Amino acid sequence: MLQLTSYKVYHVVFILCGALLLGSCGVRKKSNTNYRYGKLESSKHRNTSKAPVSDASKARSISYSGNKLDNYAQLLGVNSRDISKSSDLYLFIDDWMGTPHRTGGLDRNGMDCSAFVGLLYREVFSQNLPRTSRDMADNVKRKYENQLKEGDLVFFSFGGRNIDHVGIYLHNGKFVHVSTKKGVIISDLKDTWYYRYFKRAGSPKT
Repeated sequence: MLQLTSYKVYHVVFILCGALLLGSCGVRKKSNTNYRYGKLESSKHRNTSKAPVSDASKARSISYSGNKLDNYAQLLGVNSRDISKSSDLYLFIDDWMGTPHRTGGLDRNGMDCSAFVGLLYREVFSQNLPRTSRDMADNVKRKYENQLKEGDLVFFSFGGRNIDHVGIYLHNGKFVHVSTKKGVIISDLKDTWYYRYFKRAGSPKT
């Protein structure tokens, strides 16, 4: 009886671990390739706060008072004119800011890291990317950290050696991504938590 109970426990644990792994940003999912990222919904801005959402350590002392684009410029430490040149990018980010993380998610109820990056690239840059962070990492022109420019991809490995997380580089070390705890958020690559898991970066091959 003890052996049977142990077998059942082991079986349940095995199933749960398998489900978790299959839901990772870095794992290939079986899906219709014509429906990679879902539809971009036209609706009111989800971000009802006046300021960008950020967990970057240097953002804690910033007080915002401008319009949306000015606030992003302030957070990223750049001139407002630089942000205005890429207004579509930052208005897209603002529209999805705070959207929660959901493994395998493809809509405003929740999405994972690679779905967000893929949707942004399709809507802002008119470019289709692979569905998973691991496949995205295999399809970039590698860059050193000091070569990164707005729109480049940054990759992380939180669960071991394989790539399992992706974000989009903005300016001055800041990147936007989907945090498992805080949803769509802007973080700092140099903050210890992220930098220790940072693996590679680059621009998608066209």
